[in-house]
Amino acid sequence: ITPTGKNNRITKQDVSVVSSKHPQKNTIQTDIDASKSRNEIERVPMSSLRKKISDRLVSAQQEYAMLTTFNEVNMSEILSIRSKNKDKFLEQHGVKLGFMSFFVLAAIEALKEYPVLNASVEESDIVYHRYVDVGIAVSAERGLVVPVVRNADTKSLSSIELEIKQLAAKARENKLSIDELIGGTFTITNGGVFGSMLSTQIINPPKSAILGMHSIEKRPIVKDDEIKIAPMMYMALSYDHRIIDGREAVLFLSHIKRIIEDPIQLLLHL
Repeated sequence: ITPTGKNNRITKQDVSVVSSKHPQKNTIQTDIDASKSRNEIERVPMSSLRKKISDRLVSAQQEYAMLTTFNEVNMSEILSIRSKNKDKFLEQHGVKLGFMSFFVLAAIEALKEYPVLNASVEESDIVYHRYVDVGIAVSAERGLVVPVVRNADTKSLSSIELEIKQLAAKARENKLSIDELIGGTFTITNGGVFGSMLSTQIINPPKSAILGMHSIEKRPIVKDDEIKIAPMMYMALSYDHRIIDGREAVLFLSHIKRIIEDPIQLLLHL
C-alpha cells in the first residue's frame, strides 16, 4: 500500500485501491480448498499381526505391575574387541560380530544370579525356567516381532550371532514360523539401531522382564578422578514388580554393566 495521506499516513482510499486490485474471494476460495483437504482421511484396517501385537501389549499393561530401572554402560572394551576381531570373526563364522550377542551372553550370566527375571507368572504361581530362551525384538515391515533364540544358555557367541541374523532375515521376509515366535523367557530389544537415546519397554508376555539397549554416544565421564570421553550406552530394564523386587532388578542390570565393561568375565563365567 502506497500511503497518500498527511505525514505519510495510509488513508481509507489507499486501502480501497489495493482491495479492488486483489479481491477477497480468492483468499476465501483458498481457505475452502484447504478445509476440504483436512477432511480427507485414509482408513486402513490393522493387519492381523498388528492387531495381535496391540492386544498383547495392552493386556500386558493391564495385568503387569510394570516398572523400569536404568543404568549406563561404558562400551569401550566391547568396541575394542569388535574392532580388533570383526574381520577374522566374519571370515571364520560367516557372520558379522555385533553388539547383541554380547548382551545376550551377559544377560544369561545375570539371569543365573537372579533367576526370577527368567520366570513367569501363571495364576498364583511363579514358574522358574531352568533354560534361557531369549526373544530378540526385530522391526519388520509388518510390525515388531520377537523371534526366540532357543536354549541360548547353551550356545556360543558366534552361534547366537548367526541365529539372530537368520531370524532377522526371516522376519523381514515374513517367513518366521509360529514355533520361532512363541514362548521365550527373557527379551532384549535394541532401539539404538534407530537412534533412540533412552526409552522404556513394554514386557512381552509371558515373560517378566525386557532389557532395552540404546544408541552409543560419546559422553564425558569421571574415571580415576579425571574427566574422560567414553562411548556410553543407556540401558533400561522393565520388569514385573509382582514377582521381581527393585533390588533384584537394579542388581541384575548392574551385573550386565559389570560384564560388558569387563568382557573377560564372559570367558571365566565370573
